[in-house]
Amino acid sequence: MIFDILFYSSLSICIIGICYKAFAWTTKSIGCQKDPNFPHRFSDLIKGLFSTLFSLKVFFLVQSFFIDVMFQGRILRTSMLRWVMHFLIFTGFLALVLMHAFDSVFTENFFPYYYSTVNPFFFLRNLFALMVLAGLGIAIYRRYYKPAFRLKNAGADLFAVLIILSIILSGILLEGMKMASVSEFTVMVEDYAGLDYEDEDTLALESYWVKEFALTSARVNLPVDKEVLVLGLELHENNCVDCHSPNKSAFMGYATARLLSPVAIFLDKINSVSILYYVHILVCFTGLALLPFSKMFHIVATPISLMTNAVYDKNSLEGENDLTRQIMELDACTHCSTCNLNCSAGMMYESVKNDYILPSEKIQILKKAVSKDSLSTEEYKALFQGLYLCTNCDRCTVVCPSGINLKSLWLSFRENFIQKNPEDHFILSTFSFVRGLNPLTIEKHAYNKPLAKSFDKVVQNFKEPESLTFGTMPKISDHTNEPGYDLPCSDTFVHCFGCQNCSTICPVVASYPEPEEVLTLLPHQIMYSLGLGFVGMAKGSAMIWNCLSCYLCQEHCPQNVAVCDILFQLKNKTFLNSEDKIL
Repeated sequence: MIFDILFYSSLSICIIGICYKAFAWTTKSIGCQKDPNFPHRFSDLIKGLFSTLFSLKVFFLVQSFFIDVMFQGRILRTSMLRWVMHFLIFTGFLALVLMHAFDSVFTENFFPYYYSTVNPFFFLRNLFALMVLAGLGIAIYRRYYKPAFRLKNAGADLFAVLIILSIILSGILLEGMKMASVSEFTVMVEDYAGLDYEDEDTLALESYWVKEFALTSARVNLPVDKEVLVLGLELHENNCVDCHSPNKSAFMGYATARLLSPVAIFLDKINSVSILYYVHILVCFTGLALLPFSKMFHIVATPISLMTNAVYDKNSLEGENDLTRQIMELDACTHCSTCNLNCSAGMMYESVKNDYILPSEKIQILKKAVSKDSLSTEEYKALFQGLYLCTNCDRCTVVCPSGINLKSLWLSFRENFIQKNPEDHFILSTFSFVRGLNPLTIEKHAYNKPLAKSFDKVVQNFKEPESLTFGTMPKISDHTNEPGYDLPCSDTFVHCFGCQNCSTICPVVASYPEPEEVLTLLPHQIMYSLGLGFVGMAKGSAMIWNCLSCYLCQEHCPQNVAVCDILFQLKNKTFLNSEDKIL
């Protein structure tokens, strides 16, 4: 009775938690979108679902279910070790849930003569448990013993490992103790074989089980006489063989029973079988109840993310459904760090050591931001920097095993940040590039607001600022007749997309705690200034005089911008156009 109450309580908590998550997907917002409207978003979600199910897209949905969800093809494409690890845990645990935990619902209906102690089920239960343990072993090795490059561990990762490990180990201990327990053997003999435990024949059967089935009994002394074993075998074949396969088939339980044999009699006296049963059930129910509130919820969110993105079409998707998809994707993240390995901003992370530069770590803090938990000042600044330094290369999205459109998440959150408080000169930052590619996705007023603020900051450093207003950006041709405003010979600066590799690798920039205060403009900002026509500003930067001409910036530029050559040319042209020349 008490277990029924615990089970239904845990199941109720789990269902309520999943419903809350689903409600959050259709109410919470990312970025600077309008206040969410639950009825409108929920109706759009239902419309989108039905339009997919009753269209040709359903074939892509089915394909994604089998290839990406069941076979986990996306994980296989990124890492064979991760695929083996995840496949072992996923397949083994799912099989245990269906065959063992819900045997009355699934197994008994498919196999009318099912008994949990009869092969192949007796053997398979141990095989599936071994698969899970092997997968967990790989996970522990990968995360804690020899962590992958840029793999970060959080409390949620450890909890997921511990809860699954506790479920499997407690089940193995329970099975092993049942095999070794005389009390369990007595109940089985009286209930199923119809024998009297005090009978001599029962002693022969008990002796046979001590020899072959890892039973531990104070009444039996080894070695057992052969005639007694023959009689015990006969009794076993007449009374037990139909409902109990050899315990050696359950190889992990059998090995555990042998290991427990020195203390099995004592453990049996303190009713350890019941204790282990309670522990196993409570751990299982705890895992069930906490499923929606832990990392384990990805077993629900990740398949939805994979199948959703398999039919995703940004041109036909309603804005509300796109927002719902983004919120859901936050829960789909498994914190696997595959995106970290492929992140173009990895060099910046190695230099700055801000964890939120790495995509998987940004996801963790963004979950907190979406749930309306207040971020500390340090977290806010670190997150802003992490979003700011993203190069928008989309490599994280391409390799994500959970199918999360990470680039879309970064764009939405970044827009929210720059609408609130652009802390950098906007038109000299990476924001101008990525926003310039997506102007139609943002309202015109919202699109222009941070641009105008940043323009006001920049124009103060430009010659004759009173002649400039936002919307009338200076052109290169406007200043070609002015001394000192001619462009450098190399025009490769037009290929710069603001990844900031040049500034990150620069030893001069790294020499100062606040480099912009000393150098005026950093290398990537100089490239942006030239691209916008602010040639005078670029030539007025102290960076061109501090440059060591080490060519690190130029060697690490993914766009082959001749950064060092341009800085050298700017310095020469500024020197040649100056009135005072040093010979």
